[in-house]
Amino acid sequence: MKEKIDTVIDIPALKDLARELRLDILESTTRAGSGHPSSSWSAVEILTALYFGGILRYRSDEPLWPERDRFIMSKGHAAPLLYAVLARAGYFPHEMIMQLREVNSPVQGHPILGKMPGVEATTGSLGQGLSLGVGHILGSRLNHRQYRVYVLLGDGECEAGQIWESAMSAAHFKCDQLTAILDYNKFQETGPISREMGLEPLAEKWRSFGWHVEEADGHSIPDILEKLQAVQKVQGKPQIIIANTIKGKGVSFVESDFTFHGRALTPEQAKKAREEILCN
Repeated sequence: MKEKIDTVIDIPALKDLARELRLDILESTTRAGSGHPSSSWSAVEILTALYFGGILRYRSDEPLWPERDRFIMSKGHAAPLLYAVLARAGYFPHEMIMQLREVNSPVQGHPILGKMPGVEATTGSLGQGLSLGVGHILGSRLNHRQYRVYVLLGDGECEAGQIWESAMSAAHFKCDQLTAILDYNKFQETGPISREMGLEPLAEKWRSFGWHVEEADGHSIPDILEKLQAVQKVQGKPQIIIANTIKGKGVSFVESDFTFHGRALTPEQAKKAREEILCN
């Protein structure tokens, strides 16, 4: 059970937890022989700060608590990270993450609403998560709720027109309870973002759509926490935190090879990766 509290945050403990989450992702994807470890590793510190840094209000023993904040993993291929976080937060037994991608398992390769507690949206068809976030905000107004909605975006999916349509609607409806976080790791499955469909000037684009923009070091938990706290004070407009990250963060040979986007490590590679993660 975790509700937002005003306490001193134990940064070393959060860094240790981030390490454990990287190991969870490694173990579950290696066991499955498939998945997206590199896309999951790039966002580890983001979700560590959000779920365990006193930001997101939730009750893991009451997943449908009406006043809970909502988190939507728009880049649904990073499901191994989401499952690891939800397990560590107490939504379900930790050993369940090892059922990743098994036939008839609820722990599917992309999150499915209703399969696992804590999953707020079915995602994986990229570009849809921000629209879902806007819908949650408009729904909260109809139901007289005060929850916030957080959406984690991938940079590749920001090439999709639906992202920018939802960005316009969020500004139009003054969705100031909506925060997007962009995992800006600069790569997608087929190569560098700058080559496939350049997004720059990215911050200026979001500002021109009527959003409040913050930028952060996506692997610095203190920096992420500072920006998450700052955007809560913004009124009248949605916010986005552009988190500059490294694809495959924590494992050197994955960081340097974007082709790991959609493939798991071999057992031999996993052994080397485990040693690197434990040493970081």
